[in-house]
Amino acid sequence: MKNIIKKLVAEFIGTFVLVFFACGVAAITGGKLVETSLTFGLVIIAMAYSIGRISGCHINPAVSFGCFLSKRMTLKECLLYSASQVLGGLVGGIAIFGIAKIADVKFIGNACNMVIGNSINGLTAGNAIASLLVEIILTCVFVYVILNVTDDKATEGEEFKRGRAQIAGIIIGLTLTLVHLIGIQLTGTSVNPARSIATAVAALIFDGTASPLSQVWIFIVGPLAGGALAALLFKVLHRNEA
Repeated sequence: MKNIIKKLVAEFIGTFVLVFFACGVAAITGGKLVETSLTFGLVIIAMAYSIGRISGCHINPAVSFGCFLSKRMTLKECLLYSASQVLGGLVGGIAIFGIAKIADVKFIGNACNMVIGNSINGLTAGNAIASLLVEIILTCVFVYVILNVTDDKATEGEEFKRGRAQIAGIIIGLTLTLVHLIGIQLTGTSVNPARSIATAVAALIFDGTASPLSQVWIFIVGPLAGGALAALLFKVLHRNEA
């Protein structure tokens, strides 16, 4: 019981940091491509080497869902992880916008620029199906990489696996950066239901904008479907390597 609580606290902290820093940078810069993409990647690297040894540093329900389907965690653990991630994201979103409100810091645009998936030049407003497909593809790639670089049952030698484990956080962070580099101009990039829910709620609280909540289903369904597809690909392509 104590162990699972530590994991949930770690996931809460990791998702809080992700939303506070990365979505905060997106809001401050208006979702600029390079700055926002790098921040998301850097946060993942920082958290992977901080809380990764405690919880695995999922900080994303789509990642937890992919791990559940890959039989790396139970359904109960997956649900608890996801709940902790959503809560951490909510607190992070409210914190960054609350502080900005108190300090009268002006963001470029509004809370929607926290990259919840409805960027000004994105697909979301005009084409939900295209946005859904983009989110599925981006999340599939991201989770597929995670499942591979964290696979402790691979058939490579122990020395190779140890080396891969040491740089896994960097690989995952750079993959998230890659995903954002293409995704920001398409959907704003979510690949993470927790932070999309968090920023949609923040938009409603601080801007009175309800439209993100009406679109947030895309950024829940798409990432979860992408995580499931990644788990399927991993199982088909890698589980019979020996």
